[in-house]
Amino acid sequence: MVQPVTDINGLGAEKAKLLAADLGIKTVGDLVQHFPFRYVDRSRTYAVAEIQNTGTEIMLKGVLQPLVETGAGKKKRWASRLRDTTGHIDLVWFKLTQWQLQKLGELSGKEVHIFGKPTLFNRSYSISHPEIIEDEQSASGLMPVYSSTEKLVKRGFNARFWQRIMQDALVRYAPYMEENLSESIRHELGMISYAEALRIIHFPKNQEELHAAQRRLKFNELFFLRLSLHQQKLLNSHGLHSRAFKEVGSYFMDYYNEHLEFDLTGAQKRVIREIRQDLGRDVQMNRLLQGDVGSGKTIVAFLCMLLAVDNGFQSMLMAPTEILAQQHYASLKAEADKIGINIGLLTGSSSAQERRFLHEGLQNGEVHIVIGTHALIEKSVQLERLGLVIIDEQHKFGVAQRAKLWQKADWVPHVLVMTATPIPRTLAMTLYNDLDSSVIDELPAGRKPIATYHKKESNRLEVLGFMRKEITEGRQVYIVYPLIEESEKLDYANLMDGYEMLLREFPRPKYEVSVVHGRMKPADKDAEMKKFASGITQILVGTTVIEVGVNVPNASVMVIENAEKFGLSQLHQLRGRVGRGAEQSYCVLMTPDYINEVAYKRVKTMVESTDGFHIAEVDLEIRGAGDVLGTQQSGMLDFKIADLQQDKELFLQAGKIADALLADDPKLSKPENAPILKFFNRYHKAGVSWSKIS
Repeated sequence: MVQPVTDINGLGAEKAKLLAADLGIKTVGDLVQHFPFRYVDRSRTYAVAEIQNTGTEIMLKGVLQPLVETGAGKKKRWASRLRDTTGHIDLVWFKLTQWQLQKLGELSGKEVHIFGKPTLFNRSYSISHPEIIEDEQSASGLMPVYSSTEKLVKRGFNARFWQRIMQDALVRYAPYMEENLSESIRHELGMISYAEALRIIHFPKNQEELHAAQRRLKFNELFFLRLSLHQQKLLNSHGLHSRAFKEVGSYFMDYYNEHLEFDLTGAQKRVIREIRQDLGRDVQMNRLLQGDVGSGKTIVAFLCMLLAVDNGFQSMLMAPTEILAQQHYASLKAEADKIGINIGLLTGSSSAQERRFLHEGLQNGEVHIVIGTHALIEKSVQLERLGLVIIDEQHKFGVAQRAKLWQKADWVPHVLVMTATPIPRTLAMTLYNDLDSSVIDELPAGRKPIATYHKKESNRLEVLGFMRKEITEGRQVYIVYPLIEESEKLDYANLMDGYEMLLREFPRPKYEVSVVHGRMKPADKDAEMKKFASGITQILVGTTVIEVGVNVPNASVMVIENAEKFGLSQLHQLRGRVGRGAEQSYCVLMTPDYINEVAYKRVKTMVESTDGFHIAEVDLEIRGAGDVLGTQQSGMLDFKIADLQQDKELFLQAGKIADALLADDPKLSKPENAPILKFFNRYHKAGVSWSKIS
C-alpha cells in the first residue's frame, strides 16, 4: 500500500503535508498502521438505573427532553434530560454554538444515544457536555482514539475525521492487503488474517475481536524482527571468516597455573570455555559478555588475549573513556609483566613520542596487546597481526566506529563485546540475537553485598555522622550529584553548594575533600581523582564522572544526592564503585522527603536488590525498551503495537516459530513460505535479500 495518502477522500495536499511532517505518515500503508492508542467503549448501553459513580464514560439511550436556558452572562447554561423506562439523568452545557442549539432543538422528543461521564452531585447524576449520537453504527462497538498533535487538531484532525479517513483507507485498499504468514503458521496459532487484523484494530466490535487483532499484529512485529536478526546472524556466520586460535599455549597456561592469585568463579570458567570454543574456529567470534559490576570481566578478557598471543596474534582493548583505558592498562600491565607480555596504551593524551614508539611496536609485532580509547581507530594505528578486538561498554561506540577496527588486519578479527550494564534478558535475546551471549552471573568469593539505604533530607545529620564514623575507621567516601544537560548551571550550583557544605562539616586539616566536575580541565580532574585513589583525600565529591574509571578498594560509602533524578541503570553503576575491598560497603540514596511514585519504585528496587539483571528488568518495565537502550539500538524496537515487557510470552512464541521455520526452510524457498519471504524482502530493502544467503 504505497499509494500516497492524497488518494484518501478528505486528505488534500496541505493535510497530507501536515501528516508527513507531524507523524511521518506519507502512504496509505503508513496511515492504516497508525493504530489507535485507546478505545472508547460503546459496546454496552446502560439504563439510567444502572449508573454508578465509576468515573468512566458510558453509553445511554433514551428520549431527549426539550432544552432549557438558565442564568445569564458567565453563569449562562443550557440543560436537558435524557429519560428512559428506568429514570432520567440531567444533561448540562456551559457553551453551545448556534448550530448545536439548532441540532438539539431538532432532536427534542426523539430517541438518541448519548455518551459521557456521569458525575454525582447532591445524590443526583448529571453529564456535562455529553456527545449526542444519532446513528446506531456510531453508538456501538469500541471507537478508536488516535494519537495526534496540536497542529493537526487545529487543522481538523478530530476524532470523527480520523475515523472517516481510516474507514475510507480500509474500504479502498482492503483487497490489496496481502497475507504475510503461511497458512500452516496461522492455523497452528489460530490467528486471523493480516487484512482482517488491520480492519479490526481500527474498528473492533468488542473486546474479543480487539484482542484477536492485537495478538496477530503484535506477533507480526515480533516474528519479523526475529527473522531479521536471524538473517544478520546467518550473514555473519557465512561471510566473516577469521583466523582460528588452535593452541592453548605457554602464556595462557603459565599465567593461569603460576600467577593467577585467586580462583576463578564457576561462571568465569564457563565463559572462558565458551570463548575458547569460538576462538578455535575459523569463523569470526561475535560474542557479547555481560557481567554485573565487580563480576570479573577484565580478567576473563585478559585470559582471552593470552590465547591470542599463544597463537601469534595481537589484541586490542577499546574503552569509552581515557580514565577507564588507563585503569585497564594499569591493572593488566601488572599481570602481563609477570609473563613477559608487552602492553601499550594509546589515548588522546598520549605524547607524540609515546605514539611513535607504540606504532612501531604494533607494526613489528613487539607489542602484543594495546589498550586505548577512540584513538585506536585512527588510520595511523596499524597492527602486524590483529586477531582479537575487545570492546568495553560497547553501547558507547557507534557501529561505524567499530567497523573501522576491521580495517586493521587482512582478515576479520574475533570480537568480544563487554558490558557492565546488565541488559534485560528479554532485550538481550532480541537485540543481540546476532551475537552469542555469555553471562558472568556470579561474584568473586569474599565479596560482601553492598548494603543500600534510602535516606531523606530530614535524615541529613544522621548520614553525615555515619560518614564521619567510616572515615574515622580509615574508609573513604564518594558523594555524587546528578548532571542533567538541560539544567547544567543549576546542577553545577548544587554540586558546589554541596562541596561548600562538606568543607564546613569536614574541615581541614583533619579532613581532605576533593571535587571533580565537567568544567575542570582534564589534568586537574585526573589529579583530584588520583589524590582520592592514593588516600590523600577522604571524600570525593563529583558528578557521574565517577560512574566508571575509579577503582578504590578502600572506598566503602557511596552517597548519591537527589537519587530520584537518576535512572536505575546509573544508580546500579554508581553503587558498583564501592564494595571492591574486603570491608562492608554502603550505598546511601538521598532524596527529598517527598518523591513521586516512579522515583520511589526505583529507590525501593535499589534498596531491595543487588542483582543487576533484576534491576534491568524493572528498568525496562518503568522506562520501556527504547529509553533503556537509548538511540543506539532503540530503532530496532520501533514497534507500533508490540511491547517486549508486556508481550514476553508472545515474543518467545514468535521466536520458536521463526527458529523452527528456518530450521525447516533456511532460504524460505518453499511455496508455502512465499508470503513470508515477499513481506520480509519488501520491508527490509536496506538489508540483504534472504535469497542471497547461501
